[in-house]
This record gives sequence, structure tokens and C-alpha cells, in this order.
Amino acid sequence: MKNRFIIFLLGLISMSGYGYDRITGEQFASRSEVIGQHGMIATSHPLATQIGLDILKKGGTAIDAAISANIALGLMEPTGNGIGGDLFAIVWDAKDKKLYGLNASGPAPKSITLDYFKEQNLKKIPSYGPLPVTVPGAVDGWVKLHERFGNQEFKSLFEPTISYARDGFPVTETIAYYLSISKDRYIKYPNFSEVWIKNGTTPKKGNIFKNPQLAKTLEIIAENGRAGFYEGEIAKTIVDFIQSEGGFLSYEDLSEFHSEWVQPVSTNYRGYDVWELPPNGQGIAALQILNILESYDLKKMGLFSAEYIHLFVEAKKLAFSDRAKYYADPNFANIPVSKLISKSYAKKRSSLIDLKKPALVDEPGVMKNGDTIYLTASDQYGNMISLIQSNYRGMGSGMMPPGLGFMLQDRGELFSLKEGHVNVIEGGKRPFHTIIPAFVTKDNKPFLSFGVMGGATQPQAHAQIMINIIDFGLNLQEAGDAPRIVHSGSSQPTDEVMIDGGTLSIERGFGMEIEQALKKIGHNMKYEKGIFGGYQAIMLKDGVYFGASESRKDGQAAGY
Repeated sequence: MKNRFIIFLLGLISMSGYGYDRITGEQFASRSEVIGQHGMIATSHPLATQIGLDILKKGGTAIDAAISANIALGLMEPTGNGIGGDLFAIVWDAKDKKLYGLNASGPAPKSITLDYFKEQNLKKIPSYGPLPVTVPGAVDGWVKLHERFGNQEFKSLFEPTISYARDGFPVTETIAYYLSISKDRYIKYPNFSEVWIKNGTTPKKGNIFKNPQLAKTLEIIAENGRAGFYEGEIAKTIVDFIQSEGGFLSYEDLSEFHSEWVQPVSTNYRGYDVWELPPNGQGIAALQILNILESYDLKKMGLFSAEYIHLFVEAKKLAFSDRAKYYADPNFANIPVSKLISKSYAKKRSSLIDLKKPALVDEPGVMKNGDTIYLTASDQYGNMISLIQSNYRGMGSGMMPPGLGFMLQDRGELFSLKEGHVNVIEGGKRPFHTIIPAFVTKDNKPFLSFGVMGGATQPQAHAQIMINIIDFGLNLQEAGDAPRIVHSGSSQPTDEVMIDGGTLSIERGFGMEIEQALKKIGHNMKYEKGIFGGYQAIMLKDGVYFGASESRKDGQAAGY
């Protein structure tokens, strides 16, 4: 009894140590929501947010603002994104009163084959180097979004970042940290040091950083649009470099690529329609988790309860087992999306949950037939955009074409090398993707645009944000500031199989008592710093925009 009391006291101390002395709202909230009437933008970098806000004030659409901010983030937050990566977006079009989805993820080179990896005796696609490089989709994504929803001159969206790239900007604390740990990983690859190493080290917090190479690249894209990147000198430079390093990317792979408009899919969670994009992304995993949990009284359990955390983790395991088996490029496989996100399927899956102990293996259901940036923006016209962009593993593949100032993504690492697997590598096929934007409507009206960057954390965090708002009654900023749950070690679309239940990480804000209770249930507990994601969100309520930004990173929400 005495020991239990001590653990309880330690738990209270732990929770209080991660709170604030606030006069309103939850004590764990880092700040109040940002509120604006005419427009709002939330990004992971304050300067990018200000660039987007300037666009909104000029009369630009939310989509113009998002593109301009995304261009800036490629310069200012190169540890998570850039023009060498992919992009996904969900747009609420106020004129049509409907949602549009864009899949701007690029495929593997057409000439690459599974046999090549067999011949090289590779059991897994390398994380770095030329082999995981796939066609970068971001630039084409910007062009597609702007053509359909923009009202500002395309060239003008690049101008702020070109100036910052040429004249310099101060590096933020979080990015300085990630750059410092990237040095040892990438310094052995050509052209990295030329851009990122000055006086033997990467830029430190507050250092003024310039990237004149990227400024020149952006100028070419600004003047020539899509052709400036996927054709001409930039495309030739990319291809020549990758092939010289032993990769497969061709000029045709770049010139023939076009992103794809797709229909977002949804489930209704307690009266709210939660929208995600269909595979090759992992967004529907969030819908699967919510469907499983909907039959439980989470409000009664409470956010700070081992019962809720255990239940959430077990639901996640079930969703991720399906993710490992079924999620892939729908152009190459018949993926049972409707079945996976159906309420009837969720009911069958929820029956597998043991409320008293964790599952050690995750069996997929039977069907009959790294780093990222996230941003969101809204405008005076009622448009909203949820946009996510990434190079995948940190800065990407290590492959920096000479003189261009950016790194190519390593998204191809997420292919399977198992013959017959739905996600097996094939030429021209898009790999399984981790980055996912989200959107919520209520009574067929826009309610919430949000996302949480961070690899496999993303669908888990999407579900937690919805639960925090709907079940636990938290406001938009509180929903992001609340301590998060991350389970790792589930079976993967890249052939890894869970056999030991994986590991559970909970933020320290839950307290020691909760951690001890979860250990007693049988969870393998492991605290991993920096895995809990990066949240941005905008809510529309009674004609007013509410914004929130991630307190764990350098971000900012701003409106007017």
C-alpha cells in the first residue's frame, strides 16, 4: 500500500512538472488558440508562416499561401522536406463546396526491378544512396494546386524564399539540432558539404544560413513552371548524377511524371466526417483506429488512464497489421479500401482486443477479394488546405545533384522485396507512403484541417487529435499539447513482422503512475525522445478561424 502511494505521488509530481500555471483551459496547454476572422496559416517555421500570411493579406487563396510557405520550408526546414520530395493535399473548395485530394507522390524508376535486388543479395532496400530515390512529386503538386485553386502569379510565390536563400535567414533551434545529427550520416555523399558544412560544422541556432544554389534552382522553376524542374537542365543534372552513382532514374521518369487528383475517403466518428486520402498513403489507418474505438466509452475512461492507452494501442496494432498487408499503389493492386474502413469490419476487428493484456502478434484481417513537414491554411473566401510534404528519412537519400542546392528523397526504401507482396517494388510503381493530410467536415461543412508529421506516428496522432477534441472536449491547441501515445514495432509494408508486442512510448505528461500501470498490464515501455510528431491545425467555427501549432517544434499559427 505504501509503495502504491509513493508511485501515485511520483505520478502527480511528473504531471505537474510538465504543466503550466494557466488561468484558463488545461494546465498542459502551451498557449491559447490563435484566432483570426479573415485568414489563418499554421506551419512548422515562423518565417514560413509569415510568408503565407503575407500572401493571404494580399488577397491570395489558402492554396497560394500554402504553396509559398511550402517552398520556404524546403529552404528553412531541409531536415524534413524540399523540392526533392513528395506531396499530398486535401483542399476544401468554397466555390464547389467539396473536397479535392491530390496525390503528388512519384514512382520508382521504370527500369528498376525486383530481380536487381535479388542479384545484389539485398534483403532490404537501402535507406540512403541512389537505390531508394523515386521521382520527386512536390513541384508538380504545386503546379497542379495553383492551376486549380490559386489566384496569385505562380512566380510570385517563389520570390520570398529566393530572397531568403540568397540573402540568408537565422536557423531555428530544432532545425539546428537535426542538421547537427545529420552531418555524420550525409557528409560522405557528394555535394553535401558544399551546401551544409561551413567551418567544419552545420549551422547552429541563430546562425545566418544562405543557399545560393537553391535560390538559382527556384528561380528556374518560378520562370518555367513544371518544365523548369522535370525537363531541361535541372532534370538532366538530376538524372546524370543519379546514374553516375549507380541509380536507375531516367529523364523520361521525370518528364513523364504527373501527380493525380484523387477522391478523399472518410468515416463518421461520433457525428464528424474524418477524411483521409486513400493508399498509397497510410491515412486510412487513422480511420480504422477510430472505427474500432468508436464502440468504447473513451470519455468515461479519460485521457489520463491506462485503460484508454491500452485500448488505443491494441486498436492501432490491428489497423497497422492491415496496413502492412494491404496498403500500396492502387494502380498496381486492388486495395479493399471500402471494406477496411467499414463499420462492420471494425466491429469484427475490435472483438480481437483483450482489455487485460497486449497482443504479441498482429494478424491482418482476411479480405475476400523518418521526417516531414505539415502545414494548413485558410482564406477570406472560405477555402482551406491540408498539405503535407516530405523527403522521408530526415533530409532524404543523401543524393544531392551538383549545383542545385537540394537533396532527393529516399521514399523507395518503403517498397517490399517480398515477391507477391502488394507493395513489392516494380518499375513505375509508387511506394507505400507515410505522409498523410487530414480534414474533418460536420454536416457537409468544413470543420477542421489538420495533420501531424512524423512517420508511423501520423495515423496514431490523427486518431488521438480527434479523440482529444471529440471525446475529451479539448480545444484545438490543447488537443495538440496533450501528451501523446506512440506504439512502435507493428508489422510493416516493408516485410518486418511483429512477434513480441512491439514497444509503447508515452510522453512524460501522463505521469509515472500510468507508466507503471501499463507495465503491469504487459506493455514493453520505452521512452523515445522526438518521436511524438509535429501538429498544425485550423478549425472553422461560427465564421471564425482558430489556429494551433506544435509546441514540441518551432512552429507558429498566425491569422488576421
